[in-house]
Amino acid sequence: MTNSHEQVPSRQRKRFPEISSRAYEHPADRSALVALRKLSGFDTVFKALSALLPERSLRLLFLSDSVRVNDAQFAHLNDMLRDACYILDLEKVPAMYVTQDPRPNAMCIGLDEPIIVLTTGLLELLDEEEMRAVVGHEVGHALSGHSVYRTVLLFLTGLALKVAWIPLGNVAIMAIVTALREWFRKSELSADRAGLLVGQDLQASMRGLMKIAGGNHLHEMNVDAFLQQAEEYESAGDLRDSVLKILNVLPRSHPFTTVRAAELKKWAESRDYQRIMDGHYPRRTEDKDASVTDSFRESASHYADTVRTSKDPLMKLVGDIAGGAGDLGGKLRDKFMGNGSAAGETAGGSNGTGPAGGGTAQGEG
Repeated sequence: MTNSHEQVPSRQRKRFPEISSRAYEHPADRSALVALRKLSGFDTVFKALSALLPERSLRLLFLSDSVRVNDAQFAHLNDMLRDACYILDLEKVPAMYVTQDPRPNAMCIGLDEPIIVLTTGLLELLDEEEMRAVVGHEVGHALSGHSVYRTVLLFLTGLALKVAWIPLGNVAIMAIVTALREWFRKSELSADRAGLLVGQDLQASMRGLMKIAGGNHLHEMNVDAFLQQAEEYESAGDLRDSVLKILNVLPRSHPFTTVRAAELKKWAESRDYQRIMDGHYPRRTEDKDASVTDSFRESASHYADTVRTSKDPLMKLVGDIAGGAGDLGGKLRDKFMGNGSAAGETAGGSNGTGPAGGGTAQGEG
């Protein structure tokens, strides 16, 4: 770890002194973190787990079999890292490593001290401004303290595989892993926002996400068309598709790439983002006074708004139920079978649910 912020890149960007991670955290991520930080002794307990977790082994592995970023090695990445820490006012610059792996990936792990790892596949895929957003993303993880919970998630995922033969043992651990993954997917949205605050270039953030999804073929891709995919993904299909979406995302630690792009663009156009850019944001000195109740209220409000505005069939049904919809059985049947206008038709009618459902099933397959 180093405290130096010298030799940062020359392009001028706004800096956010004493910014609290609460400024950019997704409401669901923020409410969980505020609650965890309020638990007396929670950090001590988690750090005590370091004796059980393979953190020291990971550090030695990266030190011995990867390239550590510094002034002599990957100097341009070292400049980006210090720049990101300077902009987000993270005093201690995390150690960063580049590891040989053709798959584009980056992560921030560690209980005592976070370390950032970038793969060679990612370096070869992204240009400088796109990479700057990724480095800011990982520094955002470090500032929020996500690395602690990410390390625990990695440990529990490995543990679940080891105890799979124990009756019910795997079920209990996987329940915890599933909950952690859901939280971590929201934390990725938070880190995307941190990456935008560091890079301060929305188009670069969008390009980076597109490349992660489709490779280094920018001349064949279009940001607007890519975002249209997210719109289509959210609104297409019937309740069966909604269930399949849930099943598809459950094993993932990250949200789908088009969803991340759409969420980031929405936040970049929000008043919250503009207020941060204007210098109006919560400070770390205020973190101790953050209200758990208020955080959960904001999270609940966010989810309620998501249900209200969502075009997903399942979310629409949830909204109908919450709004006191009358014929619940009929709505559930119609939405599940993918033909909301067929409520009055018989099963054998020409506009019945069979053809609509069958078409959707073929499309999904």
